[in-house]
Amino acid sequence: MGELFGTDGVRGEANIFLTAEMAFKIGKAGAYYLSQKKTNPKILIGKDTRISGDMLEAALIAGITSLGIDVVKVGVVPTPVVAYLTKHKDVTAGIMISASHNPVQDNGIKFFNGNGFKLSDQQEDDIEEIILNSLDKLPVPAGDKVGKVEFIHHSLDEYIDYIKKTVDGDFSGLKVVVDAANGAAYELAPRLLAELGAEVIALNNKPTGLNINVDCGSTHPEILQQAVLDNKADLGIAHDGDADRVIAVDDKGELVDGDYILAICGRQLIKEGKLADNTIVATKYSNLGLQQAMNEVDAKVSVVGNGDRYVLAEMLDKSYILGGEKSGHIIFLDYNTTGDGVLTALQLINVVKKRGKTLSQLRQEMTEFPQLLVNVKVTNKDWEDSSAINEAIAEVEAALAGEGRIFVRASGTEPVVRVMVEGKDEAQIEELVNKVASVVEAELN
Repeated sequence: MGELFGTDGVRGEANIFLTAEMAFKIGKAGAYYLSQKKTNPKILIGKDTRISGDMLEAALIAGITSLGIDVVKVGVVPTPVVAYLTKHKDVTAGIMISASHNPVQDNGIKFFNGNGFKLSDQQEDDIEEIILNSLDKLPVPAGDKVGKVEFIHHSLDEYIDYIKKTVDGDFSGLKVVVDAANGAAYELAPRLLAELGAEVIALNNKPTGLNINVDCGSTHPEILQQAVLDNKADLGIAHDGDADRVIAVDDKGELVDGDYILAICGRQLIKEGKLADNTIVATKYSNLGLQQAMNEVDAKVSVVGNGDRYVLAEMLDKSYILGGEKSGHIIFLDYNTTGDGVLTALQLINVVKKRGKTLSQLRQEMTEFPQLLVNVKVTNKDWEDSSAINEAIAEVEAALAGEGRIFVRASGTEPVVRVMVEGKDEAQIEELVNKVASVVEAELN
């Protein structure tokens, strides 16, 4: 990871870190790198509803067209729509302007290759190398060789037509509350569910450019929980700013996070004989209850490092079709190349409809293990070098006897070491987490 690109593209405060000048350079370097040896290259660009989106879009377009490369604008659409269109349109690559669930002052730029997948670390490093060391060496066409810009007006229609075909029948008879976070799914999510026959109550679907993710959406599901109860709805759906993730709420107002969604959808795919190798992919931060729920139906969970890129890499390597994160970033690889909150919501509702059960009943297919997290302030974060800490961790692992787990990790941004213990017995895990935390505090201060 270099100076610009992080875990999900380039992200930072708009016009402070992520300036128009930087966006110009990113667009120019990225378009050049991805368009080499391509005939008549085009770059597709989408954005979420942030006020800074127009500024960054204009700068990206200037950088791209200055190379003689054409641009296709699709306007405000969710990130997974950009991934889908990039794969299915006659374009070379795609760009999404979004900072996902971050506050409005932030924004980001992420690339998709021509097959609709996010770029690898190496590809991002190569683009960054061009930005830092050889941007002034790129070609400068003039006259009729400068790139052109076109706008596709009905990109959402195309995606809606496609995604409706991924479910069986319709959703008539269901009342669904949708919180669009005043973000990129503000039009798509309510419209899609209505077209499938559901009675839709839309929340936070009036973006102003300033209200994206503000006390709403998947990072503030308590609003959705209350709305589901007040409206006696069958379930609720909450997206983040770019709709690449979803958190659901059942008919009793209880949260249904990514782990529950993976369990419910994974078990349904098992029933239908459609889950490749009877395996789903999850990260090490997923609750142990997910593994237990899948084990009950003779299925497996392949556990990878934290982050959707690691989930996707494992899925591609082993030909798995379902994977995701507790945050609600779920990948249905048969249907899209990246986490897709709108698609995931459809698949979850489809299970509700097929099974003829309430979401609260389906939620019982997984029992969440209690977790306790303690943040220990330290002056030295090198806990791996302490034999006392490692011995304390080993003692906890022995005490849990395979029916729980412990994670210890240093914060990347704070002088803190985080200790998390998960197990079946809440009193036991409280005792164990405090025991390790006290050793960490004594050793690192």
